[in-house]
Amino acid sequence: MTDNRVKLVLASASPRRLALLEQAGIEPDLLNPVDISEERKKRESPRALSLRLANEKAKAALQAPLVKALASPPFVLAADTVVAVGRRVIDKPDTIDDASDALWLLSGRAHKVYSSVCLISPSGSKRSRVCETKVRFKRLSREDINSYLASDEWRGKAGGYAIQGRAEAFVRMLNGSHSGVVGLPLYETISLLQGGGYPVYFSWMNAAPE
Repeated sequence: MTDNRVKLVLASASPRRLALLEQAGIEPDLLNPVDISEERKKRESPRALSLRLANEKAKAALQAPLVKALASPPFVLAADTVVAVGRRVIDKPDTIDDASDALWLLSGRAHKVYSSVCLISPSGSKRSRVCETKVRFKRLSREDINSYLASDEWRGKAGGYAIQGRAEAFVRMLNGSHSGVVGLPLYETISLLQGGGYPVYFSWMNAAPE
């Protein structure tokens, strides 16, 4: 990007979200992850939780010192992903036992992945979208689960699995957005950026031929 173009801040430390954004031909100017409480409010639905956290991350990033130090107000993009069985949220497991419990719960049944995206434009306007994807796992064997736990892919993953890794072999059906399950729904993200006035296709038109 040239220096006179508006900047894009990605409020995330997730290498998966960065890789998806780059897959869409967009390279953020700044990565500014934020630390917010992800505690669920009483009677808050999984969908509402995902949307609220994405919005709170974007607002927190806007106030971060590195972001405020930019020469002009940037676009700030944030996302949050929640995995749920019914209204039960399957958080990122803290221990291998938590991960095992999550996989047994997901075994042989459908669950939903809510991936929310929030964009704050340089004018201060805020737009948000929620992507809802239904995923059904096969009935997992003890060998499936123990082998997956040994891979350590479950660490730091909502629901205790990474669909972009070995766990895709567990997926019998996916109805919705694959990128949303990974952590950044590209259709919704690009729609928000375009609607907000970000030059999405600048890098496409100026990319060197391979």
